[in-house]
Amino acid sequence: MKSSLLLLFGLSLFAATSVVAQQAKKDAPKKAISLPAQQADVAAAKFDGKTGEIQAGFANAHKSFVAIAQKGEAQVVFIGDSITAGWNGQKALFEKEYGQYKAANFGIGGDQVQHVLWRVENGEFEGIKPKAVVLMIGTNNVGNPAHTPELIANGIKKIIAAIHQRSPNTKVLLLAVFPRAAKPTDAPRVKNEQVNAIIAKFDDGMKVHYFDIGAKFLTADGTLEKSVMPDLLHLNAASYQIEADAIRDKLAALVK
Repeated sequence: MKSSLLLLFGLSLFAATSVVAQQAKKDAPKKAISLPAQQADVAAAKFDGKTGEIQAGFANAHKSFVAIAQKGEAQVVFIGDSITAGWNGQKALFEKEYGQYKAANFGIGGDQVQHVLWRVENGEFEGIKPKAVVLMIGTNNVGNPAHTPELIANGIKKIIAAIHQRSPNTKVLLLAVFPRAAKPTDAPRVKNEQVNAIIAKFDDGMKVHYFDIGAKFLTADGTLEKSVMPDLLHLNAASYQIEADAIRDKLAALVK
């Protein structure tokens, strides 16, 4: 009887210890996974450095955009990173300016060129043939030394080609990458301008229309002030109005 009780106690203690160990293992911080380097001109999804899987927010946004595309209603699609996604915080202005086009916003915060290329190649332009696409992407690549202006521009060129492969008659309003950082000589601003100098040549006057509105956000000496972009990167409400005013006529002409 005594030995049976001891055995039962031992088994219970082992089980309890196992549960504690499993919980501790579950609660332990996960080590970051070493992900393969991405190239600016090679399509790639956005991955989670802890799980190695596609980031949930990226995947969910992409899924919702694919669903919107499959409805085939949007005459205009905005696609890009957080600056494009920021239109979601300006719904009244977006509806006022672009509601007539049943415009769709395919912006995802943090996206780089390769991510937008992956999205276009994986369903975001299936079932939809918009009259115009407003494309701006590249500023999130500038911090990566391996992503040269040439590679960033080549990735943008591939995005345009991927759009036209799926919707040959769509006109692309290719916006110059907006200015960032306070001074014209700041490294991120310089690199963005190097990208812009290359992509400006993509304008063919027919299906691709390059448009640089960056100066509208700057003072006369090229300074970017926090009253325009509070973090010297992202737009505020007044800045979105500046963008809307700047592209209104150009976009209307492309949609005709």
